Amino acid sequence: MKSSELYNIAKQVIPGGVSSPVRAIQPYPFYVTSGHGPRLTTVDDADLIDCCCAYGPLILGHAHPVIKEAIIGQLSDGWLYGTPAPAEITLAEQVIRDHPSIEMVRFVSSGSEATMAALRLARGFTGRTDIIKIEGGFHGAHDAVLVQAGSGCTTLGQPDSAGVPADLVKHTRQIPYNDIESLTSLLEKDSSSIAALIMEPVLGNIGPILPEKGYLEEVRSVTAEHDVLLIFDEVITGYRLGIGGAQQYFGIRPDLTTLGKILGGGLPIGAFGGRKDIMSMIAPAGPVYQAGTFSGNPLSLTAGIATLEWIHKHPEMYGDLESKTKIIEDACTGKGGSFVRIGSMFKYYFRNQPPRNYREAKEADTTAFRSFWEKMLKARIFLPPSQFETNFISVAHSEREIEAISQAYKACI
Repeated sequence: MKSSELYNIAKQVIPGGVSSPVRAIQPYPFYVTSGHGPRLTTVDDADLIDCCCAYGPLILGHAHPVIKEAIIGQLSDGWLYGTPAPAEITLAEQVIRDHPSIEMVRFVSSGSEATMAALRLARGFTGRTDIIKIEGGFHGAHDAVLVQAGSGCTTLGQPDSAGVPADLVKHTRQIPYNDIESLTSLLEKDSSSIAALIMEPVLGNIGPILPEKGYLEEVRSVTAEHDVLLIFDEVITGYRLGIGGAQQYFGIRPDLTTLGKILGGGLPIGAFGGRKDIMSMIAPAGPVYQAGTFSGNPLSLTAGIATLEWIHKHPEMYGDLESKTKIIEDACTGKGGSFVRIGSMFKYYFRNQPPRNYREAKEADTTAFRSFWEKMLKARIFLPPSQFETNFISVAHSEREIEAISQAYKACI
């Protein structure tokens, strides 16, 4: 059965025909039968080079043999216990070693769950009600952060979803990215009610949009000055920009960190961690409640351990990935738009200058992007189907795939 036929059936039984809105490619999404290395195979017999990588988790590529072997080994011993398992200690200790800011960590089942718990924890620890988020920052699909969010959400000053009470999001303040003056002004006027600033250190769901020199350092300084917790949402950047993520890359120490995606090796996972005095507030050690049946799932933990072990054995991979994205950038020279990259994250914006924030990103020509995206798909290159989603490559992308991607960019822009 072809993708168009499957989509017609799916629309009858799944809202919008998809399990996540970004997958609703028009006129219909393609359906995948397998993924191996840097490639996807569809039910329409298309062989695509994948620059989406499941929106970030697959830094080692699809069906990596080491991860596959680890998962198979765990399957023989069961895949859900509802009890503690040794693997959660192993992975927790590795995360703590890799992140100087993290002294304790709690595992959950998704990045959304991690950010939701981190915000509840920040409120419980400080006794304050309000939070600050960055315009265009995406921290999952829960009520408090569905305000001018990335990843398809665009409304100013109102909830980005029906069903989110305005009375709830009034506790969510917003400031532009790369604008330390706005943050400073807000905290000087009213820091007594603000528990935390949550931010992607590199905006990923409308990007990448990069921090200007000194910006993150100033954010750390001004939040500390006003006793406001700094939460780095590293669900995307964690282990993507290097061991220790963006906080290690830029030399910043947040109070709390959220992780996901790569941490689970392609299986569902999330985590939040930070200072011991804050994390000790989490139940059963403290009064801030958080729980989940699938938290600390042994399959996800096993895949995550195998992934991090592989990364630690091959730290040179990060330099190699950055060199490959530079090759793609060079292919776009003189095209008139702007190419933004950091590590293995990259994006071509149909805008003359790289955007500094959400508002500038929204100035990009989405009509031109749509035409470009369709041309790339015909060239057998799968990019995330939005001007406002980061592209990724993996260690499985060989010189052959990078050359094909580069030539397609050169021909299709």
